[in-house]
Parts: sequence; C-alpha cells; structure tokens
Amino acid sequence: MSGAEMTDTGARPPFPPFDAGSAAAKVRAAENAWNTRDPQKVALAYTPDTVWRNRDTWLTGRAAVVEFLTAKWEREQDYALRKSLWAFSGNRIAVRFQYECRDADGQWWRSYGNENWEFADNGLMARREASIDDVRITEAQRRIVGARPDGDDTDLPV
Repeated sequence: MSGAEMTDTGARPPFPPFDAGSAAAKVRAAENAWNTRDPQKVALAYTPDTVWRNRDTWLTGRAAVVEFLTAKWEREQDYALRKSLWAFSGNRIAVRFQYECRDADGQWWRSYGNENWEFADNGLMARREASIDDVRITEAQRRIVGARPDGDDTDLPV
C-alpha cells in the first residue's frame, strides 16, 4: 500500500446515523469489497487507526489490516463471502456472515460469524469485532460460489 493510500481519510458514504436502507447498503458494500480479495482496497474502508478483533487476533491500523488480509487470502483460496444485516443503531451495525474457501490441501471450509462495526462520522469503520466458527465441508456441499450476483438479495441460509 502506498503512503498516499495509507493516509487516505476520504469519506465513505453512507454516513451514520444509519437507517435500514443505509445500513443494508453499508453491509453490501463491505461484502462486495471483501469479495475482491484486495487487501489494499478493503483497508480503505477503515479509519487509519481502526481497531479490529478477528477471532483471537487484535489489530490496530490500516497497515496491520492489509498484512492480516494478505495472509488470510493466501491461506483461504477461492474465498467467497455473504453478509447479512442483523441490527443497527446510530453509528453501529451488526452483521452475520458466511464464507467458504479451501485450504492448500484442498479441504473446503464454511465459516460462520458475527461482526460488530462502529463507524466514524465520515463513514469509515473505526472498530470491527468478529467472532467466527469453521466447519469442514465437501466441495459438493458448497453453496457460496463467487461474488453475489447483482440483484440477489437472498438472506443467508442456516
């Protein structure tokens, strides 16, 4: 990530406080960005001093996010994600998500999780806390393949 990108503090609409429509738009934008598997692009949605908890890992700052996501998507091949709005209030959004990927040995996984997001006034995410569980699946059990098609608003299956 270049120095200019690392200090980019540009606004990212929609802005808090969120309503049902703007919260859903924020969730879909996050899903779309993560499905690019581009750590630098994804990191620009977070404040320069963002704080994350991802499972048992704590991160602070965009550079740490880029490093974390780079390693994640090197391990998690053919990653495909779906997010769903769970709740929102003021500058906070809660989502549930599922993603599927395979490891270097070819084992497929489905990961289920919940995230709590807190946003700065400029629409960048200042805090992300994620709890995630992993389940082994076979390739035949996959149900998330690639980015969500435009117009597909189906909720996550259980």
